[in-house]
Amino acid sequence: MSKFLPQKRRLLEEVFKKASDSTTERSFSGILKSLERDLLDDFRVSLSYRTFETYYKTIVDNDGDYNIKPAILDDLSKYLEYDDFRSFCLDWKTIEYTVSQTLSKIVINITNKPIFNLPDIFKKNGAGVMEMVFVLLLVTGGVVFSNNKTSKPLGWMSGWGSPATDKPYMYWDKDRYMATDSSSLHSRVEVVPMRDFAFINMKKIMRPDTLTVDNAMGKVWYDKSNNHVEFFTSLGKHPENGKALKDVTEHILETYAGENAILEE
Repeated sequence: MSKFLPQKRRLLEEVFKKASDSTTERSFSGILKSLERDLLDDFRVSLSYRTFETYYKTIVDNDGDYNIKPAILDDLSKYLEYDDFRSFCLDWKTIEYTVSQTLSKIVINITNKPIFNLPDIFKKNGAGVMEMVFVLLLVTGGVVFSNNKTSKPLGWMSGWGSPATDKPYMYWDKDRYMATDSSSLHSRVEVVPMRDFAFINMKKIMRPDTLTVDNAMGKVWYDKSNNHVEFFTSLGKHPENGKALKDVTEHILETYAGENAILEE
């Protein structure tokens, strides 16, 4: 097996996921044709959709291996906003990809040093992992409770560590996605299948007055509908109207952000 096969598999999955979120096409070939155009128009990368299809079906669908040229791996990594394939691998190496392959064979290898030490209270009282996670979620606001029958379903917020992507569904709640299960399918909110990339990365920017050309270009996307502009932290589709979000431009920022921004109540 290739030394970087798990990384290549994850790279192809993330590229396909981004391409899927960036187009209204729903068929596999339609998404790949859109990806081919985006790579050529935005990155000057010439990669036919059939070539990517071969990579994807061989490595992702059939769990095989394929010798992808290093230059192409770098180009696909740049599409995901990494400097190169090495940067993509370094950003992802903390947890082995085998964690998502099967629930019956979970293997998590922590390769970096922990970023914090456990408080003494946990050590002295022998609190378990679940107890510590629950306390941390309470502190960080990662758990939302509800006992109102007319309120929105119980959900897990995207954000800290994004622990809820194993939930099968999610719904949009004002400025971010909330994870939920099948019990919410008949609620008043629109529940959609879980999409890890959108759940973790998609946030609505509630303070557009803080946006500038310096801090937003290449990092912010927007939608303009009915002469109203909304800004988001990820590419993809608008969570409510389904329109494809666009890369923010200097004109949009100068007209609808900063001192000209209209804040929502």
